[in-house]
Amino acid sequence: MEFEEIKVRSYDGNLDRARLELLERRCEVGPSHVFLFSDTMGDPICRIRNSPLYIMLVAELNHELVGAIQGSIKVVTLKDLAKVGYILGLRVSPFHRRKGIGSSLVHHLEEWFIGNQVDYAYMATEKDNNASVNLFVNKLQYVKFRTPAILIHPVKSRPLKISSKVEIFKINEENAEYLYRRFMGLTEFFPADIDKVLGNKLSLGTWVACERGEHAQFGQNGNFPSNWAMLSVWNSGGLFKLRIGKAPVSCLMYSEVSKVIDKAFACFNMPTLLCSLFEPFGFYFLYGVHQEGQVSRRMVRALCRYVHNMARVDVDCKMVVTELGRYDERVRPHIPHWRMLSCLEDLWCIKALKSEHLESVNELTRIPQTKPLFVDPREV
Repeated sequence: MEFEEIKVRSYDGNLDRARLELLERRCEVGPSHVFLFSDTMGDPICRIRNSPLYIMLVAELNHELVGAIQGSIKVVTLKDLAKVGYILGLRVSPFHRRKGIGSSLVHHLEEWFIGNQVDYAYMATEKDNNASVNLFVNKLQYVKFRTPAILIHPVKSRPLKISSKVEIFKINEENAEYLYRRFMGLTEFFPADIDKVLGNKLSLGTWVACERGEHAQFGQNGNFPSNWAMLSVWNSGGLFKLRIGKAPVSCLMYSEVSKVIDKAFACFNMPTLLCSLFEPFGFYFLYGVHQEGQVSRRMVRALCRYVHNMARVDVDCKMVVTELGRYDERVRPHIPHWRMLSCLEDLWCIKALKSEHLESVNELTRIPQTKPLFVDPREV
């Protein structure tokens, strides 16, 4: 087929919903050793619907829907405040790849970004996804930007123990917004509309951990303990479900063994995900992970365990996920995760859409990361 025969247009729910669901089922995502399939529960644009401004484009070839892409726009912190466009959900039918469909979809989305005065476009992909890296970096002039880690922890059948020396408490949206703007306002990709994120119905709340006995004085007169941590929780399972379609032999064996053990010995703390490996499941996403103080990492550990125990009572939630930038490597060992499902080096790529920002991109990618990376849960 010739490149000119590809037609790219905006998504039409009445015409495209069923065909998009079929395309999604044919396209796997996730690390190369574990294929994940998305179930959007009848809403193909669910992953961008909570963004300030968004669009989905579809590609047709001879009246067949063969590709799709999604994009969202928001204002974030980079060197200064910047308007950025996020590219996600690029799908091309396995039967129609290497025909220029992916490139055409990205070009049309970039045109929409430019029409909305976007400064930078960026995207995330698996580091070993050669096709995606080749398309964006080698063909479309995106620049490798950050390599965060996606840490995944299966929810286990029994609660995780939390240190008695740590006190955990929930704070309201107003106080959470104050803390985030004060302590993370200069973080890379910190959203200017953090209040909208915290107030979203999918955001389950924000929790703080500190030394036991310091809760009452926390934030009084603008003073904070020497060691504390905070994070927020987003219920991604309220938007879409995941299903593992391919897994290592070791994971499959673990799944079968865990079913037997879980039935015979209820005292064993088995991951509930592995007991029903191929059924659709939801997950909680931890965002805004922040800590202050030399020994605050154990506060982070306590908060992660607290969220895990929250997830246990949610029948749909089988995983707890967080994403951290390279700068946060010192915190990673204290966030429970299972290496078999985690991706220790994801890849973010960025591109300036205005000529005056070309040097800024070069500077951002040249200089080692010195700030944490804020991962917006609306883009997971």
